[in-house]
Order: sequence, then C-alpha cells, then structure tokens
Amino acid sequence: MKKFIVNIVLALIVIFLAYKVYESIMEPVKYRKDTIAREKIIINKLDEIKTLQIEFRKLNGRYTSSFDTLINFYEDGRMPLVLKNGVVPDTLTEEKALQMGIITRDTTYIPIKDTLLKNVENLNIKNLAIVPFTKGKVKFEMQASAVTRANFKVPVFEVKCYKKDYLAGIKEQDLLQNDLKIMKEDDKFPGLILGSLTEPSTDGNW
Repeated sequence: MKKFIVNIVLALIVIFLAYKVYESIMEPVKYRKDTIAREKIIINKLDEIKTLQIEFRKLNGRYTSSFDTLINFYEDGRMPLVLKNGVVPDTLTEEKALQMGIITRDTTYIPIKDTLLKNVENLNIKNLAIVPFTKGKVKFEMQASAVTRANFKVPVFEVKCYKKDYLAGIKEQDLLQNDLKIMKEDDKFPGLILGSLTEPSTDGNW
C-alpha cells in the first residue's frame, strides 16, 4: 500500500514537472501570438488616423495634433468631388478638351463620413484617440509640425503608443519587460509609431 502511494505521488510530480516544462515552452509562443494579435488591431486604428490626417492636410494644408479636430473633421467636414461631363476625343488631352468646351467640370462637396473609412467595421469615431486594450485609460500621443526640405516647409505628424500600455494586461510580464529592455538597448521605439516629426513620412515602424 505504501509503495502504491509513493508511486502515485511520483506520478503526480512527473505530471506537474511535465506541465511546467510545457508551460515554459508555450509561454513565449503565447506571448508572441498575443502581441501580434493586439498590434494588428492597433495598426488598423493607426491606419484610420493616417487616412483622416492625409485628407485633412489636402483640405487644410497641414496636419493636426488634435484628435477632437480629426473627429469633428470626420463628422462635419466636407470634401470636394469633381464631376466631368462629356467625352474627351482621342486626339485631344483632357485639358485641351476643357478649354474648347467639349467637356466641363463641376465641383460638388460631399460629407467626409460618406467617403472615408467606409470599409471599417464597427467604427466608433469617438474612440479614435483611445489605444485598444487599455480599458479606455490610455490615448495615442499625436503631434503635428513642419520640417524644411529644399527651402519649403513640409507638414509632418506623428502618432505613437507603447507596449507597456497595450500589453499591460497579459500574463507574461517577464517576457514583456525583457522585450522592452532589448528594444532600449537597440535604441528602438518601445511600441508602435506612425509618421515622423523629423522626416516627411507617413509610414509606420511595423
């Protein structure tokens, strides 16, 4: 009987140790999987911000550092739509046909929200500034400025958020801290960043 109990205890210890080994192997896998899934959602939101910023600049000649301005721009703004009437002959350019009166152009204005972000499912423009997975407590940091290139002022903007915020709720905090340490050593931004305040770029670091 005693031997049987000892065998049961040993079997439970083996199972426990096997589970801990499995857990240690799967923990980094789960961490990477969760990180990629969360960052994909955040990148989609950054792309929404980028779309609004680019259209805002087209109409205003600059970017904005205010999310309230972007939200109002989406909800109340209007953008020009040029309608062309007539057909351009093969022998003429469109501009020449316009000068000759063969075609005409009319400009009408349509609501921004009827055109931009139409393919975004469950869009909540009021939460544009909120970083996903932060329970509404953290906002994107957004700035706008201008840089000089070839004696011209070029508008720029930057939007960023941090891993420590959008991964705050995950279990694998030791892996997160190690990630942040490596990024600091490599002089990399510890999160996601769109645009730049020093270069006329609208690309992201992903």
